[in-house]
Amino acid sequence: MNNGTYNQIVSFIWGIADDCLRDVYVRGKYRDVILPMTVIRRLDAVLEDTKEDVLHMKKTLDEAGILNQTDALCNASGQPFFNSSPFTLKDLKARAKNQQLKADFIAYLDGFSPNVQEILEKFKFRYQIDTMVDADILGAVIEKFVSPVINLSPNPVLDDRGEVKLPGIDNHTMGVIFEEFIRKFNEENNEEAGEHFTPRDVIYLMADVIFLPIKDKIKDGTYLCYDGASGTGGMLTIAEERLSQLAEENNKQVSIHLYGQESQPETYAIAKADLLLKGDGKQAENIYYGSTLSNDGNATMEFDFMLSNPPYGKSWKTDAERLGGKKGITDPRFVVNFKGDPEFKVIPRVSDGQLLFLANNIAKMKHSTELGSRIAEVHNGSSLFTGDAGQGESNLRRYIIESDYLEAIIALPENMFYNTGIATYIWVVTNRKEERRKGKVQLIDATSLKSPLRKNLGNKNCELTEEIREQIMDIYLKFEENEYSKIFDNAKFGYWKITVERPQRDEDGSIVTDKKGTPKADKDLRDTEQIPLTYEGGIEKFFQNEVLPYAPDAWIDYSKTQVGYEISFTKYFYKPVQLRSLDEIVADIKALEAETDGLLNEIIGG
Repeated sequence: MNNGTYNQIVSFIWGIADDCLRDVYVRGKYRDVILPMTVIRRLDAVLEDTKEDVLHMKKTLDEAGILNQTDALCNASGQPFFNSSPFTLKDLKARAKNQQLKADFIAYLDGFSPNVQEILEKFKFRYQIDTMVDADILGAVIEKFVSPVINLSPNPVLDDRGEVKLPGIDNHTMGVIFEEFIRKFNEENNEEAGEHFTPRDVIYLMADVIFLPIKDKIKDGTYLCYDGASGTGGMLTIAEERLSQLAEENNKQVSIHLYGQESQPETYAIAKADLLLKGDGKQAENIYYGSTLSNDGNATMEFDFMLSNPPYGKSWKTDAERLGGKKGITDPRFVVNFKGDPEFKVIPRVSDGQLLFLANNIAKMKHSTELGSRIAEVHNGSSLFTGDAGQGESNLRRYIIESDYLEAIIALPENMFYNTGIATYIWVVTNRKEERRKGKVQLIDATSLKSPLRKNLGNKNCELTEEIREQIMDIYLKFEENEYSKIFDNAKFGYWKITVERPQRDEDGSIVTDKKGTPKADKDLRDTEQIPLTYEGGIEKFFQNEVLPYAPDAWIDYSKTQVGYEISFTKYFYKPVQLRSLDEIVADIKALEAETDGLLNEIIGG
């Protein structure tokens, strides 16, 4: 399909909102009608050719008293969905009375298969029927969607001479059209877009980070892609496209299966609808509804590739309660066997659950394949440093780094997302590092690599163009140090947190001891120190060099020693401000003095 036809369809459907909904819905609510109606009309058009076959099968099944009819009706429709009502959408145009139209439209919707029913339910589309009937616009909306001016069918519309009047729309193009509406509506509602919509330029970079390093290792076979915070499904579909492209370039035959989970009803409906519109009906069944944290729909699965943009700074208190309360959580995704501790907890504070999605992905890595698993996940800055030694956030960083899973972190420019201007980072995690990367972590500062947008989209004022993404990937793949790239040994990010005790002083200045003659610690003099894991000589040498010279009576309470990990981009990429020369400063002062004298003379002279 050429761009002209594509743009005409998008403009026409977008115009339905302005023509029919403007006086009934506020602009931000157009999506409540347009998205489900676009899905309904496309499915309706796809099912037109087999409508009679479905009705005949429905009659046969009813007469035989067969209750479970889904598989047989899908076979009759030739699709992973069906509509067994006596109506098509075009049949509903000729209704003189609103109440008859309402009754027939509801009967039409009731005829859809269970998977479509779920989508309509999550869209809450049936709640819109009364609104449209009361405003007398339901008929007009239907008329617009079945207009002969546009064609949402996979089959072309022919003129009287048998020539193509309107081309058909294949599944991929229909999916792209639907995603365009999602994008436009998210721009309209940019205050909430970031909750479930990651900018495409960021997703393209994430897909490149996942696939390009191993593109030459892609073989004929099946690959599973997963997103535990799938939103509208954009990451999964772009990942599928990118992997398919790379496989084709290498003459490999791959079968890609998409899996995801989403807790927001409408975005879940959009993701499933998008896959249905693209002809991926079976794939749509792999998108689960509910919270990934407390109701994991893929608990027994392992995946080759995982991409996610989990919510930042969002409380997971409800999930914690469902899991048995934070202290009672035993889920093996969040309580792992590590360094001899079978109950090593990687559970962050309940006010922010973003790192749990990373723990969830790590728990789903494949360990028995040549490629293992690769993960790309977007986080804000708090995931780099929040949590003290021994706390959940630090423990997860320790678990990832000491397991040698952390390959790289890429700092993105600020104002990359629609609803926030904060700094964001792409974590790249894998259990199959190439030899030169083993034991090391690459940090990439891409904060200055951006192209300004001509018009802001919410908070988003810049983008990663294809050229910029190629530049970032070149830095990533070369694995060399430069102004944008720093490479560190894993241990560089770790530290010991030790507790330093000092003895109590009684009234005459004598050290207070217990019955065994051991000095008692003075809580008021207690202190802690952070010692880099790379400190030469370790804890003892640090204590001798940095503590005992200033507190000869101090000692370490080894029972309280903890290992922590944090990552500071600011420290590693610090660029000191170039100070002005003394001559420049003196010149400015003299200029100000001269200006001040002039003003004073004017005032006095006046």
